[in-house]
Amino acid sequence: MNEEKFITIPQLARILGVSRISIYKKVKKGQIPARRIGRTYAIADKTITEILGKRVTTRGRQQIDEALEKTVQEYGEVLKKLSRE
Repeated sequence: MNEEKFITIPQLARILGVSRISIYKKVKKGQIPARRIGRTYAIADKTITEILGKRVTTRGRQQIDEALEKTVQEYGEVLKKLSRE
């Protein structure tokens, strides 16, 4: 059986080195997916790995590709000159 692991908002705040209020606000806005269990929010282990950058989601990969394309369009000539140096 594959059991999902969870941590609480204060635990995630300690891991990221930010206040638990900032994590709570992100959970309320839907920026960090979490399940409500009683009065506590539980954040899935897989969400934590995404936050820490250990795994890139499809949406995250899309954002990276878009940013890269925009950078190449705006700074293509400069990048070519830098690569020659």
